[in-house]
Amino acid sequence: MLGAVTTLREQVEQAVLPLDVPEVATGRATRDALLKQLDDYVIPRLRSLDAPLLAVVGGSTGAGKSTLVNSIVDAEVSRSGVLRPTTTTPVLVHHPEDAHWFSDDRVLPNLSRVTGAASTGDGVDALRLVASRSLPPGMALLDAPDIDSVVSANRALASQLLAAADLWLFVTTAARYADAVPWDLLRQASERGTAVAIVLDRVPPEAMADIRSHLASMLREQGLSTAPIFGIPEAALTAEGRLPEADVARLRSWLTALASDARARSVIVKQTLDGALGSLDERATVLVQATEQQAQAVAALQREADAAYAEALANVEHGMTDGTLLRGEVLARWQEYVGTGEFFKQVESTISKVRDRITAALKGQAPPSGDLGEALQTGVAALIAAQGQGAAATAARQWRRLPGGDELLDATEGLSKASPDLSERIERLVRDWQGEVLELVRGEGKDRRTTARIAAYGLNGIGVILMLVAFAHTGGLVGAEVGIAGGTAVLAQKVLEAIFGDQAVREMATKARKRLLEHVQELYAAERVRYERALEGVETKEGQARRLADAAAAVKAVR
Repeated sequence: MLGAVTTLREQVEQAVLPLDVPEVATGRATRDALLKQLDDYVIPRLRSLDAPLLAVVGGSTGAGKSTLVNSIVDAEVSRSGVLRPTTTTPVLVHHPEDAHWFSDDRVLPNLSRVTGAASTGDGVDALRLVASRSLPPGMALLDAPDIDSVVSANRALASQLLAAADLWLFVTTAARYADAVPWDLLRQASERGTAVAIVLDRVPPEAMADIRSHLASMLREQGLSTAPIFGIPEAALTAEGRLPEADVARLRSWLTALASDARARSVIVKQTLDGALGSLDERATVLVQATEQQAQAVAALQREADAAYAEALANVEHGMTDGTLLRGEVLARWQEYVGTGEFFKQVESTISKVRDRITAALKGQAPPSGDLGEALQTGVAALIAAQGQGAAATAARQWRRLPGGDELLDATEGLSKASPDLSERIERLVRDWQGEVLELVRGEGKDRRTTARIAAYGLNGIGVILMLVAFAHTGGLVGAEVGIAGGTAVLAQKVLEAIFGDQAVREMATKARKRLLEHVQELYAAERVRYERALEGVETKEGQARRLADAAAAVKAVR
């Protein structure tokens, strides 16, 4: 059992819930409560079944908890008074022989140990240890802060201490025994099987029977019918500020008998421990669901980032084949490159005439291919940059719609737009691709005849024409542009076919488009990594929910 519970504790600690998804507050509270109960009670008790029974004295503000503890041990061990809250630092009273059980961090490991005279600077992060021979060995009393304290830290500590108890010694009054807050905690005790005893304080003697009867019926309704009730009548305190001896005698005798009877103590410990172990399964299920929601949120964010850049890549591919890159400047430069409109009329003659016309244009006053190449380079770079910027904006917009996305965008600088050096990398990408296109031309022009033809047109000129052919489709053009681009496609195609042949031209154009698309894919993948890194920082571990569920099932199996 100890091994199974220890494994569960490890999995609970690893089940971090960093994203603010719906209901995450419930998951985080459940995780914190599980860790505290495992650390403060379940694991320490499993490791030390023979340790003294710890009775935590808890209750509402002004119920008289500290006065009761002082009266039981007949000494001023816990401050009492009319100012609220009185108990801020919990006080654990034990027999001197039991000191070793509580001086280390066996129980309540997150609280530092203090001894000696009480100090106002102890605070809620300390546990004051007081040795008293008035308390029998085998039993310790822990005076906890008010469960309904005006100080939130005191309320949280009170709940933590009650979860660390073998026995709840619950103190209430005749005026407040039906209050909602105490009964919320008593219902928790019932659900977890925690052993409970009720101290009904400050009861008018004439009303004792009626109030005890009513309280007993309320306890039965909550499944706490076996909880003993100790009534303390309303009376003046002694000169030392304690309850009259006769009023606490029955409670002290019960505690003394319990401490002296190892079998009775073991029954209470077993009841509370079994209840605590039984409650682990339900709360672990809540945490499993919360962990699954975290993983689902991370996956959804990842899908949106992937989809944004996949769409950008698809748009670039479409833009490479729909005529987009042959608009405006590129068309104008092409016309300048091949000459006037007279040239298009001669295109439909023979391939030899096409070759002769292009040769004449290159040897005459036609602008160099560099102008056309620059126009193409600018167009390709603009297409890739626009889609890259759009992908970043789309990913950020979708993340803000999803749980956890806002906080990640706010915490990670620059995710709402493309990387600052994107334009520089795109320019380098296009230059590299143009170099590869020239290598394609060189690779196809190995024999003397082809080499001579390439030399006639110029290597750079042939490379630019090949780029044009790679993009020469008319799907995205309208009006007069269709005719111009169509003529451009036919002319460029025939020029290259005259040099390389039709099959080689088709293969070269396909390779050129494919290589450009591969470069763009690598570029966008590098951009997408920024979102992956942001999600890696979320610390959700793959398979965490399953490991947590398996650990909880293992505890249930050995119970």
